[in-house]
Amino acid sequence: MRVRSLSLENFRNYIRLEIEWPQRPILLVGGNAQGKTSLLEAIYYLATGRSPLTAVDRQLINWAAEREGLSYAHLRAEVVGRQQVREIAIALSLAPNANGAVRLQKSVRVDRRPRRLRDLTGCLNVVLFLPQDVDLVSGPPSGRRDYLDATLSQVDAAYAAALETYTETLRQRNALLRHLAEEGGDPAQLDPLDEQLARSGVIVARGRRRLIADLSRHAGPLHSELTGGREWLRLEYQPNFDPARPPALTYQMSLALEEPGGPPPGVSGEDLERAFLQRLRQRRKEEIERGMTLTGPHRDEMRFLVGDVDLGIFGSRGQQRTAVLALKMAQLAWMQETTGEAPVLLLDEVLAELDSQRRAFLLSQVDRVEQAILTATDPEMFSPEFRQRAALFQVEGGIIRSMRADRLRYP
Repeated sequence: MRVRSLSLENFRNYIRLEIEWPQRPILLVGGNAQGKTSLLEAIYYLATGRSPLTAVDRQLINWAAEREGLSYAHLRAEVVGRQQVREIAIALSLAPNANGAVRLQKSVRVDRRPRRLRDLTGCLNVVLFLPQDVDLVSGPPSGRRDYLDATLSQVDAAYAAALETYTETLRQRNALLRHLAEEGGDPAQLDPLDEQLARSGVIVARGRRRLIADLSRHAGPLHSELTGGREWLRLEYQPNFDPARPPALTYQMSLALEEPGGPPPGVSGEDLERAFLQRLRQRRKEEIERGMTLTGPHRDEMRFLVGDVDLGIFGSRGQQRTAVLALKMAQLAWMQETTGEAPVLLLDEVLAELDSQRRAFLLSQVDRVEQAILTATDPEMFSPEFRQRAALFQVEGGIIRSMRADRLRYP
């Protein structure tokens, strides 16, 4: 899988860009704040419908264009897959409401037909590695949950649909809990939301369990290779609610006691839904008092372990960086295994953070994919051999110029 062409209009610091990518590794070179990362962000956005850098889509619209009344951004890519060529387009626009407030509108098109955000699944698969991804190990649990959701939603349409349902149901349920806490009312109003939350929540939890088991299977040997055989990384799923364990126990499932991705022995999916629903009703009084939902995968955890050591708590910065490198390469292997196609590999200034051994390892992975796009402020950190076989582009002030005779167009 590869992105053959990319078109941007009023996206970040790109007023207008039309570019066709050659079929070899692509190295984007330029100073800080010139637009290198924004190109990777645009490709990731077209793949997932979300930015890896901000939760506020309005920030993606070029500020100068917005100031001049051009309050929109367009992104489009032509993606070549194993069996077909697809066109993905996302448009953002600011429009006033009836009350005068400004609202962001977001539309998705696949092959020039309107689609929902979740219909992006399978159109473009990417693995993005940013320097700040080291925070996946030591940062808040929400970052790890977002990583799992973004990874699964790229390849699993059922998961993407269940996650969308769960997120919206959770929002409605929390609003109703706050209303019941402040205004009173019949708690039975929660019943239909509880049932929907349980159905979609079980799908989300099982998808995450399966993914973490698969990523751990790939990450272990990769991490061992990176550490010269001294360490073996294990990823552990720690769900907020475990219907297979009595409520008095800590809600942590042991992956060793079950089939990866499936419920514990003797427990069906329907059993999980009933147990989830029962737990919601057991905690209903407490949840109304607190005005929030306390049970469900929105409170799940994933931990990075070497032996019995939790790297998020006790790992050094170097250990955490190595763990994230193993995780990202495990994601690449898992996506290829799951879809039969290698995803696009996006590497943003990560070589500068690695020693020579890990740098060589990461560059060796470039040959495993059909397309890799890398950014750097200093091209000299790449070997002459790599620079010779890569397509080099200079990025400056939102303008891209080929440093060789590769095809490039911009107005």
